[in-house]
Formats: sequence, C-alpha cells, structure tokens
Amino acid sequence: MTTPDLSALLDRDRAEAELFDLLRIPSVSADPTRTADMAATAEFLRAKLADLGFTARIDPTAGHPVVYAERLNAPGQPTVLIYGHYDVQPEAPLEEWVTPPFEPTVRDGRIYARGSTDDKGQAYAHVKGVELLLSQGELPVNVKFLLEGEEEIGSPNLEPYLRDHAGELKADVIVISDGSRFAPDVPTITYGVRGLSYVEIHVQGANRDLHSGSYGGAAPNPINALAEIITRLKDDQGRVTIPGFYDGIDDLTDTERQMWADLPHDDAAFAASIGVPALPGEAGYTTLERLWGRPTLDVNGIWGGYQGEGSKTVIAAKAGAKVSMRLVPGQDPERITQLITEYVPTLAPAGTTAVVHPHHGGRPFKFDLNSPYNLAANRALKRVFGREAVFARTGGSIPIVAAFNDILHAPVLFVDLGLNEDAPHSPNESFAVTDYHNGILTSAYLLQELGAPDTAE
Repeated sequence: MTTPDLSALLDRDRAEAELFDLLRIPSVSADPTRTADMAATAEFLRAKLADLGFTARIDPTAGHPVVYAERLNAPGQPTVLIYGHYDVQPEAPLEEWVTPPFEPTVRDGRIYARGSTDDKGQAYAHVKGVELLLSQGELPVNVKFLLEGEEEIGSPNLEPYLRDHAGELKADVIVISDGSRFAPDVPTITYGVRGLSYVEIHVQGANRDLHSGSYGGAAPNPINALAEIITRLKDDQGRVTIPGFYDGIDDLTDTERQMWADLPHDDAAFAASIGVPALPGEAGYTTLERLWGRPTLDVNGIWGGYQGEGSKTVIAAKAGAKVSMRLVPGQDPERITQLITEYVPTLAPAGTTAVVHPHHGGRPFKFDLNSPYNLAANRALKRVFGREAVFARTGGSIPIVAAFNDILHAPVLFVDLGLNEDAPHSPNESFAVTDYHNGILTSAYLLQELGAPDTAE
C-alpha cells in the first residue's frame, strides 16, 4: 500500500500556535484557585475535537472534568483509544524559571512552558495527527480520545469514570504518549512499566525528646535506630533483604538482556549527566537492567530530631522515613507492602518500636514485544525517524495501566514523544519543536499502520 508523505503537508506554524494557546492556560490540578482554568482547558480541547468532526463532550467528575470524543467512521477497522491528560504540575519554584511558565517561549529549538512535554505537547500532537489525516480524507481507524484533568494528582476519579463508561470506552488498543524516548534520535516503544509500593516507617523511642547530656548513652535513639533499620533493608550486594521480596519475579530473558546491551548507553556519560562519580546498585546486573527490569528499594525522605539553625542537644522521641519500592512483573504490590510491614518491626533495636504505614501502590506490567500493535508502532516510527524503534521498559510506575487492564481489558501501547532532558515536573520544562512535529507525524502514521497491520515495510 502506498501512502503519502505527510511531512510536506504539516502546517508547522499553525501547529505551534495552537499548542502555545493551550500552554498559556494554567491548568494546575493541584491548585484549587485554578478550577476555572481547568474548565477552560477542557473546553479548548472539546471545541478543537468538535471542529474536527468528533462527537465531543466534557464529562464532570467528583474533581476536574474529563474530555471525551469519538469519531467512529471506519466500520470493520480497529478502534484506537488515545489517552492523555491536560492538567500540569504546579509551576513553583517560580524564581527558577528563565521565562514565565505559562508564556510559551522558544529558545534553542525548544518550547519552554509548564506542560509542554507533560502532557499537553504530547497529547496535542495526537490531536494534530488526527487533523493531518483528516485533511486527506477519512480516518483509517475508529478513534476515541480520553483526556483527563487529574493525572498530576494521582487520577483519583479516573477509575470510577472508566467503570461508569466502560462500554463507551471499549477499544482494541489504548495509545499513551506521556513519557520519554531512550535518546534524541532513537525512536522508542515502551513495553513494560514497573509497579510501586510506597510506605512510611515510623520509629518511636522515649515518650518525649530527651536532653542528650542527661540521657545520652542510656536512652534509645530513634534516629540511630532508623538508620540501622534502613541499612539492614539491603545487603552489601545491593539486594533487598525483606524475606520473600524476590519470590515469583519474572527473570529477564536473554533476548531482553541482549536487546538492552545493544542500546547506545554509556555508564560514564549517564553518571556525569546527574553529577555523580559512580552508579551503585544490585550486583550482577547492568545499569539498564537495574533501571528497567529489577526491583528497588529507596528512601525518599527522612525526618527526626532538630532541623533548625544552630544546635539543640536532644535525643528525639521519634523518627521516620518515606520508602518507595519499584516492582517488576511477578511482584504484587499488596503482598510486598505486607512483607515490609511485617519485617521492619523485627529490625527495631532494643528500646524502640518500628511501625510501617502503607501509602499507595501500582502493579507492574509487561506487554508482548511482538504484538501487532507494537509492530505497527515500529513501522510508523520508522517512517518518521528512518530507523527501527528500540524496545525499552521504563523504571517509573503508571498506575492507570492497571485500571485500563482491569476495566477496559485492552492492551496499552506506549509511544513516548518526549525526552528526559525535557525536565518534566521541574522548572524550565520544555519540549523540542522537532519532537512536537515528529510527534504529530508519528500519531498520523501510527493510525494508518494500526488500520493496516499487515502493511509491508
């Protein structure tokens, strides 16, 4: 089948102008003073999709609204549900932004604005990809859009929405672009995500803070105890010591290990990029294997005792730490949370007690490398980048994948358009202009390939 080169048909100036209008709306879901801005963003997207001939509406939730749209004019063809989110992270600290976070500015080929890559730029690339295809005729597949406004606050109302609209949202595949490619010139298909178990450890000693001169050497010290507990959660090989932690894990395949070994990764450059002299971790695994295919345990925050200026000679009564465990296929987050909840109290030194308080979690997922959807995405990316895509797993966790799997029973296809250097969630978030344009083309070609999964390369 011969298909036109859509690159020559893309109106890049108009595509940028529309994205800039979207980025100017400060849709910060965590800020209750921005409720009107959230509504305005939803209406912007609804109106755009309606102009493209979609049946589009704004659905209220207990929090911020969902934009739903559908165009089902391809009978007999697959149905593709495109998911994205229109809410963004808070802009603080404002003083670290070079240019205003809600006034898009192009510098050195990058669009600087809050939400430029996470996720307005990537989600809107799909809207523009659909528009590009429609300029040449009808869409080759049935397309639905689900654009939510609460991803940055944990999507608290998405699962109820999915359950209430499961029939309407039914699709053959769910496409998500809300992450990073492996490298600037390397098209990437993400086929797995790690899960998560997040807990707090609280250690209690005396019934009050104690004078370190009067009680030091006799009273238990919860901060010292916490440090000891944390140290004992891993051995000297970087392995987690929680009994049963590794039970049932799906081992990395020889194919995966070779595939990742062939990627253009350099440990020294990676270490330099984050300003460290070494990359410690579990023995026996490469950096990419540890990042994508092995579970972890990390302390994310720690507290206890006096934190102010100067000195205060006390033995604190209590101390605590926040701990995240990234999980891989074969690990159930509820089980892992139960294991650490039972194990940590046994590590408490004499005179102290330790209790684990669970927070939240998410299941790990891994998708078939050779699914027709992954193969179609590879063909689409090759048309944009002129080379085969690489297949990677991400070290992060995306809890909504479990909801899509459990409720909609459809496979998820991750075709990420951004890069780690885009600095999502940080000041001076950006999205390369070229990546935005390529994202539009990727979206258009992907829909074509999904409509013709047997197209010859």
